[in-house]
Amino acid sequence: MGTVLSTVAKDSDHVVMEILMEYEEALNLKGHMDKVYVFAEDAAETKSRIAQRGQNGATRYFLIPKELRSHLNAGSKVKCQRIDTKKNTLFLYIVEKM
Repeated sequence: MGTVLSTVAKDSDHVVMEILMEYEEALNLKGHMDKVYVFAEDAAETKSRIAQRGQNGATRYFLIPKELRSHLNAGSKVKCQRIDTKKNTLFLYIVEKM
């Protein structure tokens, strides 16, 4: 988990941010320095849940709340990343808009 140390408005459309994070978390970027998104755990307010199906609940699904389903198609390309922190597990899904 990181902390924003400072922000400076570069122009009307851009902000320069200085972020302090643990080395292991920086490794999650896998060297990628473009298309980086910053988010805060506390900003996630929409509640959801995990459903289980199949024999002994062997299959699990992340349910997408109705208010977040717009522009999603079952045939969309999806990428996923798992990030484990000390207190939480984050699953990041990137869904291509159709």
